Amino acid sequence: MRSAPLAGGALTLVLLAGCGSPDPQTGGEDGVSVVTTSHPLQFTAEAVAGDRAAVTSVLAAGDDSHGTEVSTRQVAEMVDADVVVHLSGLQPAIDDALDARPPQHLVDAARYADDDRDPHFWLDPLRMASLGRDVAGELAEVDPDGAAEYRAGADRFAGEMERLDAHYASALAGCRDAALVTSHEAFGYLAQRYGLRQIGIAGVDPEVEPSPARVRDVMEVARENSVTTVFFEETANPAVADKLARDLGVRTAVLHPVERVAEGQDYLSLMRENLEALRTGLNCSA
Repeated sequence: MRSAPLAGGALTLVLLAGCGSPDPQTGGEDGVSVVTTSHPLQFTAEAVAGDRAAVTSVLAAGDDSHGTEVSTRQVAEMVDADVVVHLSGLQPAIDDALDARPPQHLVDAARYADDDRDPHFWLDPLRMASLGRDVAGELAEVDPDGAAEYRAGADRFAGEMERLDAHYASALAGCRDAALVTSHEAFGYLAQRYGLRQIGIAGVDPEVEPSPARVRDVMEVARENSVTTVFFEETANPAVADKLARDLGVRTAVLHPVERVAEGQDYLSLMRENLEALRTGLNCSA
């Protein structure tokens, strides 16, 4: 779903109001402020910044990263923030707002999404670790006195991501070249990192209905590879995945793209759920 752009007049007023933002070297009276635009980016910034910076997100719990509608208040927060952490190309309304008045300190995570069709780089923990170091570097420019703390935060975060990667690599070691059949192609970075072959029933956009020919092709590949599980997203319509699974005589399981994070969930908890689902659902050797 594409984001709804703001009306030009309202956006202009907000951007003009933001011209009096606090000195980025001090972060103003409330300290350094960071605004993020998706849940994985917020998770990264919070881990790196610790207690030294206030990190907020334009998304509320349960919101989908793709379907963001930005209010004038949220645009004002981005304009006034010392650092913005964003993934360009994912949310057009936010892209437009940031293009209208580019932040002085912007971390654009698009450099880690090197497949133009698929933004879900965060499903590769090692790409997340690299993002953390970028965030630390930008925060250190805004707040030089905190540079050592930000570097330490990035190091801790990288260690956590490396441990997550090691768990994945160990658990999926026997699954090299296994066919990962998914309702749509959101898991390319994960598949690439751990040697899986993603086979999406639909393309990257889950709202595009797959053609009958595509469904037949996926069914053929699934049978050739003795697939035992068809994966779908918890928040997506499972109808196509359910039908394919019934026709194949296999089960279905949930795999999270970590775009929509509810209260009580976070990036790590969902990635661990994903690993358990993959470990039990893929056709792996011992």
